Formats: sequence, structure tokens, C-alpha cells
Amino acid sequence: MDHEALTGEMRGLRDQIPGITDTALAAVDGLLIAADTEDGIEPNGLAALAAASLGLARRTAGATGRGALRRTVAYGSSGCAAVYAVADTALMVVLGDEGMDIERLHLESQPVLKRVEAILSGKKRRGK
Repeated sequence: MDHEALTGEMRGLRDQIPGITDTALAAVDGLLIAADTEDGIEPNGLAALAAASLGLARRTAGATGRGALRRTVAYGSSGCAAVYAVADTALMVVLGDEGMDIERLHLESQPVLKRVEAILSGKKRRGK
């Protein structure tokens, strides 16, 4: 697995979207794959919490007949945490401050998620 490419994708997203403070990739079981976090954020704990959040959201979506879960967002008084499904095996969590444009994040993250999925599966993708 190309950890450098994964970290590059996360940093690229951070560069595109003002307000992103931290990003991490994890397996759905909560094991950290890669992280681009600032001081004060413990990446292993973030990965575990994001996996738990994704798991609950997936069960809720399934139980209510809403289809396959794509993302979940938690809003706090100082920003938000968005957790995106990466196929069925991984997730990407993005933390942002209160100034982050969440709708832009949802749009800009889609090609990043596809490239991350390709990296995780070992498939090569052309272009960004």
C-alpha cells in the first residue's frame, strides 16, 4: 500500500478546501491506515471513533431503507467531522473548523475518495 500517495491525497484535499484541519484514513474496523493531523489530535483514536460513527450510520441507513451510506457529518460548536465511506473496507474522516464549506467538501471529496479507493485496492488511476 502506498502510504505516501494516500497522505498526498489527504493533503491535497486540505489544500483545496479552506478550513480543513485534520484528515485520516482507516479500515472499517478502526485501524489507522494514514493520517494528516495537527497536534492535539490523536490519529488512532480518531480512526476508531470515525469507524464507530460510520458503523452506526450504516446500520441506520440500512434499517431505514435509505441505501448504501456515503457519508455522515457531526457538527460541533467549533466545526464539524465528516466521515466518508471508501468502498466497503475503509473510511476517510475530515475535521474542519467552523469556516469550512461542507457542501464544497462533499463535492471536492468525491474524486479524492475514488483515487483513495484505487490506491487501497492496488489499482492504478490516471489523473487527479
